[in-house]
Formats: sequence, C-alpha cells, structure tokens
Amino acid sequence: MESLHLTENRESDSLADQVRNAIIWRSGSQIIAQLVQWGATFLVIRILAPADYGLFAMTQVVILFLNMLNGYGLASGLIQQSDVTERQIRQLFGMMLIVNAVLATVQLLLAPVAADYYRQPIVGQMLQVQALLYLTTPFMALAYALLSRSMDFRAQAKVNIYASIASASAALGGALAGMGVWTLVVAPLVMFMVRAIGMTVVARSFIWPVFDFRGAGHLARYGGLMAIGQLFWFVESQADVFIAGRSLDPHWLGIYTTSLFLTQIFVSKVVPPLNEVAFSAYARLQHDSEAVANAFARSIRVIMTAALPFYVGLAVTAEPLVLTMLGAKWAEAVPIVRLLACAMPLLTLQVLLPPACDAKGRPGISVQNGATGAVLLTIAYLVGINWGVIGLATSWLVAYPVYLSISLWRSLPVIGVSARALLGSIMPPMMAALGMGLVVAMIAAALPPLPVALRLIILVATGSIVYVGWLGVFAKGLIGEIVTIVRRQPLPAAV
Repeated sequence: MESLHLTENRESDSLADQVRNAIIWRSGSQIIAQLVQWGATFLVIRILAPADYGLFAMTQVVILFLNMLNGYGLASGLIQQSDVTERQIRQLFGMMLIVNAVLATVQLLLAPVAADYYRQPIVGQMLQVQALLYLTTPFMALAYALLSRSMDFRAQAKVNIYASIASASAALGGALAGMGVWTLVVAPLVMFMVRAIGMTVVARSFIWPVFDFRGAGHLARYGGLMAIGQLFWFVESQADVFIAGRSLDPHWLGIYTTSLFLTQIFVSKVVPPLNEVAFSAYARLQHDSEAVANAFARSIRVIMTAALPFYVGLAVTAEPLVLTMLGAKWAEAVPIVRLLACAMPLLTLQVLLPPACDAKGRPGISVQNGATGAVLLTIAYLVGINWGVIGLATSWLVAYPVYLSISLWRSLPVIGVSARALLGSIMPPMMAALGMGLVVAMIAAALPPLPVALRLIILVATGSIVYVGWLGVFAKGLIGEIVTIVRRQPLPAAV
C-alpha cells in the first residue's frame, strides 16, 4: 500500500513538473513571440490607416467562421484519448486534409458573396488569396496533437518564435513598401507557412494519410462536438464585426476592431497558450475529479491575478496609452477602449471554462454555453449598433454578465468547483486591481499637462507599485502560492 502511494506521488510530481515546464515554455515563448509581433504591429498600425484594419476585419469574419471547422477539434480528440494507434494518427491526418480542402473551396466560393455584402470589392480579392491558409492547417494540427500528447511545448515554443519573427518582418516590410491592406494578408500567410514547416519537422510527423475512416468514429464525434462549440464561439466573437461591417464604414470598423485588439491582448494572446497546457493537463487528470478541481481553482487565481490589473489599468490609462502606442489618428478609440476593457475580465473567465469541461469528456457543456453566448451577444449587438460604435461597445457590458452567469451555472458542477470557491479565488486580485484603478485615476486627474508618453509611464509605474503593495499587505497567501508554483514546490491540495 505504501509502495502504491509512493508511486502515485511520483506520478503526480512528474505531471506537476511537466505542467510547469509546459507553462514556462508555452507562455514564455508566447510572450517572446508576442513582443516581436506587437513591436511590429504597433509600428504597422502607425503606418496603415484605420480603414485598412476595417477591411481586414471584414475578411476575418469569413476566415474565422471556416476555421472553426478546420480540424483542430479532431486534434483535440486525439489529445484527449488515453491511447492512440498509428492508424488513428494517419486517419486524423487524412480527415484534416479533406476538411481543409473543402474549406478552401468554400472560401473561394464565398469571396464574391462577402464582397457584395460589405460593398467592398477588395474584400473578395483578399479572401481568395487568404484561402492559401488552409494548405498549412493539416500539418500544424497533426504536429500540435502529437506534441501536446507528450506535453512537449518546448519544441512548439521554438517554432512559434521563428514564425512570429518571420511574420513580423513581412508585416513591417509590407507596410514600409506601401502595400497597404495587403500587408495584413501577407503577414499571416508567412506565419502559417513557417509554423507548418517547423511544427512538422520538430514533431517528425512525416506520415502518409489514411482515407479509410473505419474505427475513427470516436475522433469524428469528439471533433464534431468541439467544432460545434467553436462554431458558437465564432458567432459570439464575430457577430459584432459582421453586424458592424454592414452598418459602419471601414474607418469606424477599424477604430472598433483595433480597440478590441488592444483590450483583448491578454485574453487572446496570453490565455490561449495557458489553456492549451491546461487542456493537456486536465486530460491526464480527468479520472481524478479532485485534482481537476484543484488545478482549475489555482489556474483561476493565478491568471486573474495577472489579468485584472491589466484590464483595470487599460481602462484608466486609455487616453495616454492609445495616443502613445497608436498615434493621434487613433484618438477616437479612447472611449471604446475604456468600455471594452471593463468587459474583458468576464470574457477571460468565460474562456477558462471549456478546457476543464472538454478534458473531462463533457464538450457538450461548452457547446451549450457557446449557443447561449451566440444568442445573447448577437441580440445585444443588433440593439447596440443603433447607437453606433459606442452602443456596440456598451452591448458587451450588458450581455456578458448574463452570459457568464449561465455558463458558470452549467460548468462549475462538472469541474467540481463551487461558486463560493471561485469567488474566493477572484476576490483578492479584484480588490487589489480596483484599489489600484482608483489611485491611478486620482493621480491622472492631479497630474499637470505632460507629454503623453511620460504621463503613461508615471501612471503605469504608480499602478504597478500600488497593486503589488496591496497584494503584499492584504493577500500574502496569494503571492506565496504564485512563488511556490514558480519554485516548483508542492502545493497543498485544498481548493
């Protein structure tokens, strides 16, 4: 019996080390890659016009819709399975080749339809070129599944960094060469191609596909549920752009989507790699309900400790931030950024729910939540657009509290975490972030006229000191937990 406990402890410690290493490599590489991309992105934003970003956003509605069906749900099914055979891997590759060939064809057919809907002929031309993206997806998804099963995020990290450098170089070069909106088309193509080649090499996924899908029913069913959930996610994440693209001109759509880009940097760039690691870890722990619940509660505490000060700080420093990072021609984005930043903590919590539910074999929960969000948010956007871009941004604050409440009601019992425990995980960083926001707002009002960059530096520095100081006084346990995780020391089991 004692030997069994020792074995279980060693396996638990081994998984904990794998998770920590995965987080370090996946999120660390994401930070490096994003620093490279953000540096180029902000330079490109200063060169291009808001209308260019509005036109690009119109194409993204079609691309993201089709990408919900691109086979990554099948890859997740392979990760979730306890054991897989070589034949199943080859079947997965065959499925993704067929799926993405169909999607590329569909996009080519939809290109003129989208151009007519938005009344922008160039949108159709852009979509025709962007259909090349589907050539890379099967190779990336297969390699991602194989590497994630072994929790080898180090190899993925290196490829992502190289791909980001290549994409950033293409974006900056295109903008400086006067390519205009085509800069935004070429840069992602370069990134996807470099990533597909690099991932295939490091995963050694040089295999022949199998197009006989007998015995692959589990993969297809699981992938189908994941795809349906992603489809609903598409509706809730792109309905605003789809609706606004018809009602607003490219300039105002560019103002809105660039404001979304700024406010969603954390949830769209930092959280997804953490969710990838979390899904792999939850899948390994799926038969230990208590372990999944503990891991989920800890991930909420750690992620929200970083997310909340970011969002609150974004709201109170919106003006100097926009003027410093984007330039004066983007000043109209300031009130939009303020509104959207207030809704982003709710979105962050929402996107942390699916990995735990999916890994426990309950992807249907994510599908139901996605359907709820698709309906609620679409209704809110349809109403909000009547008041222009401000009304569209305000609709987030109206719909998301309702959406998140329903999702938590469905998801928490499956994950095994109570609402009280969840609130206990969020409360310390939330109070610290709100206190920080109040202090920063007071200092911003008291500051004399200063250059916007200097003003931003003062406010960010003040906010950082106040936030860390507040946690040090009122939430020492939270700081201790984060330090313990970083130092790879064992954590207590309590949620």
